[in-house]
Parts: sequence; C-alpha cells; structure tokens
Amino acid sequence: MTDSLEALAARGRDGDRDALERLVAAIQDRIYALALRMLWHPEDAGDATQEILIRVVTHLSTFRGESAFSTWVYRVAANHLLSFRRSRLEEQRYTFARFGAELDRDLSETVSAQPGVEQALLLEEVKIGCTLAMLTCLDRAHRLAYVLGEILEMEGPDAAQVLETDPATYRKRLERARADVIAFTRAKCGLIAPERSCRCRRRLAHALQTGRVDPRRPLFAADAARARAFPSVLAEIRQLEDVRRVAALFRSHPEPRAPERVVTTLRELLRSLS
Repeated sequence: MTDSLEALAARGRDGDRDALERLVAAIQDRIYALALRMLWHPEDAGDATQEILIRVVTHLSTFRGESAFSTWVYRVAANHLLSFRRSRLEEQRYTFARFGAELDRDLSETVSAQPGVEQALLLEEVKIGCTLAMLTCLDRAHRLAYVLGEILEMEGPDAAQVLETDPATYRKRLERARADVIAFTRAKCGLIAPERSCRCRRRLAHALQTGRVDPRRPLFAADAARARAFPSVLAEIRQLEDVRRVAALFRSHPEPRAPERVVTTLRELLRSLS
C-alpha cells in the first residue's frame, strides 16, 4: 500500500487491475473535492468526477512521467471541468453584485430550530453552501486558479502546468481572483469582517424557507462534532491577516468524499476491463 501513484499507474497501464483500483481509490476524493469547489452541487460534482476518472483510466497510456502523476491527473480534471456543462448553480449566473445584494436582503433575526437536527449542522450547511456559491461568481478559469492556488495551495509552477499556461499568466489569474474574493468578503461576510451584518444564523431562516437548506438532506454538512467546533476555528481564522482569512475559511471546510455511486460505477468499469 506504499506504492507511489506513478508506480500504480505503470502497473495499471500494464493490466494490473488491483493496481488500477488502488490508483482510482487514491485519487477519487481529491478529484471530487476539486469538482465540488468548481461546480457547487454534489450531484454535478459527482457526474464530473465519474467522467474525469473514466478519462484518467482510459488515457493512462498518455501519461509519460514528465510531471508528477497527481499533476497530470489535475490537468485531466481541469481540462474536463473547464468545458463541463453548466452546473445548476451556474445556470443562475451569479455575479458578486447580485450575490451581495441577496446577502444584504435575506437576513433575519429569527432563530430557526429544526426538531431532530442540531443547529450547528444547519449553520455549517449555510456556511459551506454560501462560500462555495461565492466561487461561482468567478468565471471558471479564474475560479480554477483560485482553487488550485489558494485552497489547495499548489505551487505556482505546478498549477501553471495543470492549467497548461505559463507561470506569469497563472499568477495574474490567481491575483485577480484573490483580489475579487477578498474584496467581496471584506464588504459582505461577517465571518471574515466581524463588523459586517451577514451571519450564517441570520441567513438560516431564508435558506430553510426557500429550500436552499434541506435539514433532512444536507448537501455539505454531515459531521456534527466538526460543526460544533467551528466557533473556535473561526476565532483562529480571525487572528490571521485579513488577506489570509478567506483561504483559511475555505480550507476549514470538511474534505469531501467521492459519492458511493461514483465509486461503485468505477469499480464495475474496472472489473469489466479485466
């Protein structure tokens, strides 16, 4: 189980099904995490993840070892995500101006308790859904640069390789995306700027009323203990310089796991190739 991704890829390319299954298992969650941050909705991200993993498996022969295997995988994923169909949230064509107007308007002091559902989980659902939605205000090229550079903390040369561009172009995209996200959160988000009026608890009533948060079927929040711990995490985030707070907030999200349907489909595909 200590084989490198490169070794597993080489063996999988030579027909070793066990190595191929282990390779897919090693990369599926990180691909799903990237897709979720790009597409917002878990169903859309799951569809994209499945298609990306199939492309990885069926194009292993094109991996020449000129970069780390993980870089090659992210390149395959990035190319697919840049051309993937519009996600259900992207169909709404949010801009920072429109999103900000909603945040200003849809606030409430009403405490929205839900029987059988811990309040911390509902607030976690609002927080993750809102911050991921913020990313869709960026176009996909700048969103991808932001996710790679700020959230995944990928080194510049590696990120440029993933995006198949030169380092200077990547840096410009990242700087512009970072500036837009920081400006927006400074102006609107009470998590980042405590003097701002928008708070997850003040958005919860509207989110429940409109169905954006379904307490019976949360999209993002599943770990109650982690949700309860967020206030202490937030206190640490607010100790950072304000330009570092937003990326720290994104990195505080739970690491997404690929849906079981994706895992099952890939497993069946791999078995059919043997």
